[in-house]
Amino acid sequence: MNVTTASAFPAHERARAKPAPFWNPYLAGFGLGLVLLAAYLVEGRGLGATGAYSSVAAWIANAISPEHAQSSAIHARYVASGSPLTAWLTWLLVGTFVGAAISGLVAGRFAISVEKGPRISDGQRLVLALVGGIVAGIGAKIARGCTSGQALTGASVLNAGSLVFMLAVFVAGYTVAWMARKEWL
Repeated sequence: MNVTTASAFPAHERARAKPAPFWNPYLAGFGLGLVLLAAYLVEGRGLGATGAYSSVAAWIANAISPEHAQSSAIHARYVASGSPLTAWLTWLLVGTFVGAAISGLVAGRFAISVEKGPRISDGQRLVLALVGGIVAGIGAKIARGCTSGQALTGASVLNAGSLVFMLAVFVAGYTVAWMARKEWL
């Protein structure tokens, strides 16, 4: 696998620094479950990132065309709730990025990198990631929730649609991974 990596640490520090081992996935999953429980107890709702993006998109739409944003069934409820800076999901998303960066730094695993197969350039990989992210965002809006909202929140309350969604995600993921495996060899 060809990976282009530019570490945040100087070369002499990279040579002597050994990254901390990864967490036990079962322990990490248990911790995520505790975060979900805390979200229910404190905020009265589960986790999901789509709401933060929707809140920012509605705020931008309202700044450009208030009449459109306020008449839109999609944007109106976010506009009515005020600035995205007052939405707890926005801060959850910011905290996720900050926490991941701190965790990576502490564990000695923080690096700016583009992971890709040997037959694709960095630019192509980034464009494909952007296109995939846009498609996933549109799909999340159509599905009325992102994968974290569907999988964590929906599955935690045994929502049948969320359980079917997760089954479909795993089937599609394994199928696409099998078909695209030659790109990573």
